[in-house]
Amino acid sequence: MGLIDIQEVSLALGGLPVLDHINMRINAGERVWLIGRNGEGKSTLLKLMAGEIEPDGGRIIRRQGLKVARLVQEVPGAISGSVYDQVASGLGGLPDLLKRHHRISVSMGRDGGAGIDELAAIEVEMEARGVWQTEQRIGTIMSLFGLDPEDDFAALSGGMKRRVMLARALVSGPDLLLLDEPTNHLDIEAILWLENFLLSAAPALCFVTHDRSLLSKLATRIISLDRGRARSFPGDYGNYLRQREEYLADEAARERRFDKKLAAEEVWIRKGIKARRTRNEGRVRALVAMRRDRAARRAEIGRVRMEIGEGGLSGKIVARIRKVSKAFAGKPVIRDLSTTIIRGDRIGIIGPNGCGKTTLLRLILGEIKPDVGEVIPGVNLLVAYFDQQRAVLDEDRTVIENLSDTDYVEINGRGRHVIGYLGDFLFSPERARSPVRVLSGGEKNRLLLAKLFARPANVLVLDEPTNDLDLETLELLEEILLDYSGTVLLVSHDRAFIDNVVTSTLVFGNDGKVGEYAGGYADWLLQRPEPETKAGADNGRPSGGKGKKERPPAGEKTTRLSFREARELEALPPKIETLEAEQADLAALLADPVFYRQRGDEAGAKSARLAEIEEQLSAAYARWEELEARPAR
Repeated sequence: MGLIDIQEVSLALGGLPVLDHINMRINAGERVWLIGRNGEGKSTLLKLMAGEIEPDGGRIIRRQGLKVARLVQEVPGAISGSVYDQVASGLGGLPDLLKRHHRISVSMGRDGGAGIDELAAIEVEMEARGVWQTEQRIGTIMSLFGLDPEDDFAALSGGMKRRVMLARALVSGPDLLLLDEPTNHLDIEAILWLENFLLSAAPALCFVTHDRSLLSKLATRIISLDRGRARSFPGDYGNYLRQREEYLADEAARERRFDKKLAAEEVWIRKGIKARRTRNEGRVRALVAMRRDRAARRAEIGRVRMEIGEGGLSGKIVARIRKVSKAFAGKPVIRDLSTTIIRGDRIGIIGPNGCGKTTLLRLILGEIKPDVGEVIPGVNLLVAYFDQQRAVLDEDRTVIENLSDTDYVEINGRGRHVIGYLGDFLFSPERARSPVRVLSGGEKNRLLLAKLFARPANVLVLDEPTNDLDLETLELLEEILLDYSGTVLLVSHDRAFIDNVVTSTLVFGNDGKVGEYAGGYADWLLQRPEPETKAGADNGRPSGGKGKKERPPAGEKTTRLSFREARELEALPPKIETLEAEQADLAALLADPVFYRQRGDEAGAKSARLAEIEEQLSAAYARWEELEARPAR
C-alpha cells in the first residue's frame, strides 16, 4: 500500500464530473507532478487528498497515521496576526499553548520580569504535554525560511506570505506535502531556495506548477488529468509529451473505428420492418449501449488561440533612459541607470521581490518621474499593460463586460463577435456571461490576455503573465511573443519563459544598481561578474553589478565628447524622430491606391525621398551610437 490510494473516485461540481472514476497511488519518496488544463480538477484533487472535501463516489485510503499538509494556490484573504501565529496554526490543536508562551516571552523581553509566574506555569504544562520539540521545530522552520516571527502577516508582500504559508504546511512534519502553484509570487531567489529545499526534504510531494524549470528538477512521475480521467506517465516532461501524443493518436483511431461501426448499425436499424422481424434483440441492445457511450464521450478541451492586435510601428527608439535614479524614503531603488530601448526589443526584467521592477516599468512608461536623470519616450507608442494584480478586472461584472461594452471587438482591422473571440481563450458562452469573481486564477489570467490582445499596441508590458496558466497556454504565449513585431517589456520569475522569449535582460543588484545583459536568465548566469557568481552560487540572488555597457559599438572610443559633439548628440534624437515621422507618412501615402489615381506623377519623387530617408536614418543611428558610447565632458 502507498501513502494514499485513490480508488474509483468521482466528483462533479454542478455539471460533468470533474473527476470520473479515477485511480491513482502516491508512494513514499515520490515527487508527483499533477498536470492538466485549467479547470481539469487539479486543485480539487489536492483538496480530496488533504481530506478537505469528500468525493461523490469511490474510496480514498490513507496509510494509518498519515500526515498531509497542503499549500493552497492563493493566499487566503482576511488573515491577521503575527507570522508566528500563522506558522504555529499548522500544528492543529497545539497553537494556543505555543502562542501564549511566545507572547509572554516577547512581552518579558520588553517589560522585564513581568509575567514570569505565568510563563513558568505554561512551561510546566508544555513539559507535561511534550510540546517542547514542537516549539523548537517552529523556530527552526522560521529560521530556515528567513521569517521574523513578530512581523504582521497582513503587511507582508505576496512572496513573503507564500513563504509563511509554506512554513505553516511544513511545520507539522507531513508525510505527504501537496503544493498548488508554489512558485506564484516568489522571486527567482526564493524559487531556487524552494527547489533545493524540496529536493532535500523528506515528505513525498504531489504538486501543481507551470514552472518548467522547477518541475524538471523535482518530478519523478507525472499524473495527467484529462476529461475527468487520471493517467500516469513515468519520466520527465519530454517523455510525457511523447507518450501523450501516442495515446491521443490511439484514442482518435479507436474513436474512428467506433463511429464507423455505430454508423453501420444505425443503417441496419433503419432498414425497416424487414430488419426488425429478425428480432435480433441483442444487436438492438448493443446499439442502444453504443449510442449511450457516444453521447457520454468527452472531447479533448480545445487549445487557446491568440492573436495580438498590433498598433502600427512605433518610432525606432521606444525610450532613452539617461542616468536615471529613483529613491523612496531615502532608499535608492534605481541608481544611475542608462539604457536605450529599441523597437522590437524583448527585454526581461529580473530581480528580488520589492527591488523596484514595477518602479522601473512606471518610469519607462512615464507614470512617475525620476529623481535624477531623464526618460525620453519615443513617438507613436501604443502601450498595453498586463497587471499581475489583475486590477483592471471588475470582479462584479461579467467576463464579456470586462472585455468590451459592445458585442464586437476589432482585432487587426477585423470585427469579431465577443463570444467568438472569448471562445478562442476557452470561455464557453455560459462562462463568458459569468461574473469574474467566480473564475479560477488561470481563467482570470486568460481573460487578462484576451483584454490585452484586443487593443492595438506596439509596446506590450507584461508583469508576471505566467501565473496560473496551464503549460499549453504558456507555450502558445511564448510563440505569440516571438512572432510579435512590437516591443516587449517582461517582468517574470519564470526562468524558462524568460529564456525562451527575451533578447536581453535588466537585472537588479544591490543598492539600486541595474545591469544590462544580452540574452535571458541562463545567459545572465554566464555573463554576470565574478564576485556575483560566487555569491549567487549559494542563493541565486539576481544582482546587476557592473553589467555590460550600453550597446557599445565595435572599436569603442574612450575620448570624451567635445562641446560640439555633445550638442550634436542632443540634436540627434529629435532629428531621428522627425525622419521617422516623415518615413511613416510617406510609407502610408505610397501604400494608398488613391494616391496613384490622383497624384501618380509624384510617385517617383516620393519613392526617391523614402530611400533617401532610409539612408539618413542609418547614418544618424550609426552616429548616435558612436557618440552615446563615449563619456561626456
